[in-house]
Amino acid sequence: MHFTEVNLFGVYVAPIAVMLVVAWLMLLPVRRFGDRFGAVRYVAHPALFWAAIYLILLAALVLFVGR
Repeated sequence: MHFTEVNLFGVYVAPIAVMLVVAWLMLLPVRRFGDRFGAVRYVAHPALFWAAIYLILLAALVLFVGR
C-alpha cells in the first residue's frame, strides 16, 4: 500500500485529509437516507451511531484506495 501526497492548488495535502472529506461527503446521503426512514429511532445514541458509520465509510475508502 503506497499513498502519495495530493497537490491541491500548489499545496501538498496528506492523502488521509482528502479521504476524510470524501468519507464525509459519502456520509451525507447515507445520513439523509437514515433520517428519512427513521433508522435513528432504534439506536441509543444517535451521534455515536453516525460517528461509527463515518468511521466505517472511512475505513472502507482507505482499503479501496489502498488496493
